[in-house]
Formats: sequence, C-alpha cells, structure tokens
Amino acid sequence: MTVESTAASEPIREAHRTRLAQLPFDDTQDLADADRGFIAALEPGTVLADDGRVVWDADGYGFLTGEAPDTVDPSLWRQSMLVAKQGLFEVVEGIYQVRGLDLSNITFVEGDTGVIVIDPLISAETAAAALALYRAHRGERPVVAVIYTHSHIDHFGGVFGVASQAEVDAGTIAVIAPEGFVEHAVAENIYAGTAMARRAGYMYGAALPRGPRGSVGAGLGQTTSTGTVGMIVPTVFVGETGENHVVDGVEIEFQMAPGTEAPSEMHFYFPGYRALCMAENATHTLHNLLTLRGALVRDPHVWSGYLSEAIERYGHRSDVAFASHHWPTWDSGRVVGFLSVQRDLYAYLHDQTLRLLNQGLTGAEIAEQFVLPPALEAAWSTHGYYGSVSHNVKAIYQRYMGWFDGNPARLWPHPPAEEATRYCRALGGVDRVVELAREAYEEGDFRWAATLLDHAVFTDPQHVAARRLYAETLEQLGYGSENGPWRNFFLSGAHELREGNFGTPTTTDAPSIIAQLTAEQLFDSLAIAVDGPRAWHLDLTISVVFTDLGTRYLITLRNGVLIAREHPEAADSDVELTVTRTRLLAFVAGDHTSPGLEIDGDEEVLHQLAGVLQPGDTAFEIVLP
Repeated sequence: MTVESTAASEPIREAHRTRLAQLPFDDTQDLADADRGFIAALEPGTVLADDGRVVWDADGYGFLTGEAPDTVDPSLWRQSMLVAKQGLFEVVEGIYQVRGLDLSNITFVEGDTGVIVIDPLISAETAAAALALYRAHRGERPVVAVIYTHSHIDHFGGVFGVASQAEVDAGTIAVIAPEGFVEHAVAENIYAGTAMARRAGYMYGAALPRGPRGSVGAGLGQTTSTGTVGMIVPTVFVGETGENHVVDGVEIEFQMAPGTEAPSEMHFYFPGYRALCMAENATHTLHNLLTLRGALVRDPHVWSGYLSEAIERYGHRSDVAFASHHWPTWDSGRVVGFLSVQRDLYAYLHDQTLRLLNQGLTGAEIAEQFVLPPALEAAWSTHGYYGSVSHNVKAIYQRYMGWFDGNPARLWPHPPAEEATRYCRALGGVDRVVELAREAYEEGDFRWAATLLDHAVFTDPQHVAARRLYAETLEQLGYGSENGPWRNFFLSGAHELREGNFGTPTTTDAPSIIAQLTAEQLFDSLAIAVDGPRAWHLDLTISVVFTDLGTRYLITLRNGVLIAREHPEAADSDVELTVTRTRLLAFVAGDHTSPGLEIDGDEEVLHQLAGVLQPGDTAFEIVLP
C-alpha cells in the first residue's frame, strides 16, 4: 500500500524544541573545520556507472540547509549538513581529501613523484571520480601506493578506481594494509554477508527517499555508494607499532590498532607533514561497538587504550589529525583534546557498564539509566550520530555476559510470531491491541505503541490498520532519533510496511573479494550453505585436488556437517574432483556444467552435495514475520 508519510507529532516537535534550547548550537568550530581548506566540489555531484546508472548522488542532499525541520532531530540535522559537504579539501599542503563522495573519505598524500591514496571508498566509480577531482586541481600525479586503513569495505572496495591489478603486479603501485586484512575483509563479507547486507539496507536507508521525511544521512557518512566493488590483495603488510616505511619519499610511522573499530586496523603518522591519520577510531561521533547491520562486538577497552597510545606517541607532534570519515582537527592542543575526549568516551562506556552489570543490572536496564559525564556530553563529537550510548552499552553487556540476562523466565521464550499470537490473545485480540497502540501513539509513547504493533503484525501480517499505524509509529520514532542508523531503521521499517520488501540494494560479495577466499574459507562458506536437516541422511566423501594451489583436501558430509581437511596423500573417497579454486567457487554458486571440472568416481555424489546447498536469502523479512 502506497501511503504518504506522516507529519511530526506534537511530542516529537516538543522534544526538538527542548534539544534546541539545551544543546550548544553556538559552538561553530565544527562548521569552520568542515569548510577549512575547501578547493572545489564535484559539479554536478553525481557519479555514474558505465551503463549510466547513478551510483552516487551528493546533490540529492541539497535540501540540508537552514534550520532543522520538525521531522528531523536538530542535532542530527546539524551533523548531516556537515557530513554532506562534498569536494576536494586541503588538509595541509601536500595532503588532500575528497569528502562527501561516498560513505567514507579518500585521502591523497603527495610524494616525490606521485600520490599515495588512503582508503579508496566503496565503489570504483566514486574513487575514480574523486581521483579525477584531485588531479583536476593538483595535476596528473600517478598513483604510487594505496593504503587500506582497515578491513571494512568502505575503505578498500573502490580500489579499481585508482589502481589496476596489472600495475600492482608490475610493482608500479604498492598496496599497504595491516596484518590480517585479507582474512577479515573476506570473512566479514562472505560468512554472514547476506544477512549483514540485507540489514545494511535498513541501516543506511538505501531505499528511502532523500528529504526531511526520509534519509538525511547515517551520521558517519550519508549513505553507501552502489557501484563496482573490488579488492586488490595488499603487497605490504604492517605488523608492528613503530614500524616505518618510506613510500615515494614520504616517511610513514605505523601504529597497530587491531580489535578496535575493525579487527584489522592501523593508525599512521607522517612526520614530514606533522599529520596523524586515525583511520576510523576517532571520528566526530560516538562510533558503534556493535553495528546495527551485525558484526562481532568491538572492544571499547582496547579501543581507548590505542587512543591513549596515539596521544602519547603522536599527539604533541601533530599539527592535524584526520580520519577516514568526517573533517580534520587542527593544532596540536586541539588534536590532543579531541583524541582525549574520544578516548575517555569509550573508556567510560566500558568501565561504567561493567560496574553496573556487576551490580546486577541487565544490558537494557543499564542502557536506560546510563548518562555520560557533563564534559563528554557537551562535546559534539561524542554524540550518538552513528553509534549510540543505548545500543553500545547493550553491546558491552553482550560482550561480557552474552544474550541471556540471568532471569530464568527469559531463558526459553517463544520465538516472535508465537509470542505475538499469545500476547494478542491475552490482550483481547489483534483489534484490541491496535486500539491500545493507538492510545499509546496519541499519548506520545511511541516505544510502547511499536511494541504492541510488532505483536499485532507478527500475529496478522495483513492487518491493514495495524500496518498503517505501525508505519506511522516507526516514522515518529525516526523523526525523534539523533542517531542516523536508528532513524534509517525506523523509516525503512515504515517503508517496507507500506511499499513491500526492498531486498538488498547493495551487496559486497564482489567476484574479486570472493576470489580471495582461501581453500579453508571456501570450504567454510560451503559448510555454512549446507541445509543440515536435508543432509542428515547423506554420508559423502569427496577428494578435491586444486591444480592452482597444489593442494589436496578430503571433504566429508555426515550428520549434516561438512568437514574439510588438507590431506596431502590420496585417500579413499566416493569421488575425486580436480579443479581450480575459481572453478570450485563457480560450482558452489551453481555452475555444474561448464568446463574445468575433472571428475573421477561417482559423479552423483557431487549432485547430492549440490542438492543440499541453500544460498542466503537477500530479501528475508525484518519488520514482518
């Protein structure tokens, strides 16, 4: 059902008026910093794929001017105006950033003969557009190196827009990354990639119209580009703090920071420029300890520790600190102050959550009462535009205590649909639940209304009144959110209730990433795809000989479990498959007939294995059962 979005309710408008009065909007330092060094914008601010498809549209955020409308939290509106600024900026003479052409920033560091590229965005198209903008104003410097700060796709996915595999193979371009980069980059985008990508569509508001009642940004960046994603395997891996490399005459000192915002991450310092790159560990927002799209819970304790180390090693030597998102901070005193506030933020979240859980409070209870110290609350960079105190506190609880809060009544609850049916029956039926939700809505208790309506639609997904009111309720929650991903989740839920499932707008399982799967990771992805109950009756043994790797593996499928182990010697098996890794990937993807499969033995065994593989569902329901 296509329905016009609702206006902001009076409780939401009143909350916004209160925030306008309480927050330090007279502090305009960020506005000055976000504009500092501006050289030129991309005109027009759209990036196209080869087929003419728009993969990035910065101009679509042109509405972000003036005072906040009543459908957007004024603090989020301010942040979105800052983040939406796009173009080429000078950080210091010799270091330049293009911001606002993807979720992340791309940075160019000038060397003796060429330019070092830091974090080439998500898509080749946006990275190429950024490089062209840089060259238009700084000259046709060749790319001599690419640095990936960490293993998230918005920091490497666009590499083919600035470099080619042939240039890397020839030694013309070096690719530098922290140890563990390939393993973590591949695993994150493959193992749970289907579910993460579907939820990322909600998190980044990928299907939402842009405007005051739709997408205004995700706090860390506006949204994700939708172009060609790829990966070039690094040629240089950095493994130790204090490690120095000279690239095209530019000295770089590295600081390892694994297990922080990403499992494989590093900071680095340019002594010649007195400039510090903080990757994604110090941005102008509270970051995620557990991103809403899904990931492993991050460790705020080690995060704060690496920030302390960065302050001690580089703070007073730095005239500027810049990162892979947002705008830089200049002057050593301000750099130290900014990094110290960020350090204290993550340390306080960690320590106080642990203190309260040891008092017996659950994650939800801690999140509800948690308040930051006044000095941290007063800093714009600690606000929850991307992460939030609420869901980060729950993530810390989960990291230490798991999903179970210790209350036996919550140890074995019914799953959502069955629980919803019972709640609705107890409350007098779905129609009565909707009536109660309407009362809560009118009172401005949108959280309770959403809870009731969640039960209603999980009991009767086609209940028109429940879906309509649920969409309106989620809109109000979105309008009231300072956090960009929260707003996007609420509004995406409303969108799907009205318009239907929008699937997964952006996927990250690009061929060049999948091609980096090790044999072990390939077999892990195969095991994840086995439909266990359908495979219970199978007892299969398969030998796989990789002609390109010179290795042999023995695979067994028993009890619905696929186990693969390297087995150098020939072993008894039902069938032996001689193949390249790439061809086996194609087989797993469903290509069972193309050349490149040498089969010796019972070919039916391979068909039995293929018959129990279940690909991920890129359009599973989120807001409906």
